Amino acid sequence: MEILTQFSFDEIAASLLACLLVRELLILALPDHIAGPGGWLVDTGEEEA
Repeated sequence: MEILTQFSFDEIAASLLACLLVRELLILALPDHIAGPGGWLVDTGEEEA
């Protein structure tokens, strides 16, 4: 149980926010076939027909 006391709530919250920020930046920076509707790295929803 000592390993759980090494991380503070603030560190975990900052890590989650950083992951969300990186995901959003990937969606903006990468082409749709990689990070977009139907993308293989980040799938933002269904592809439009």
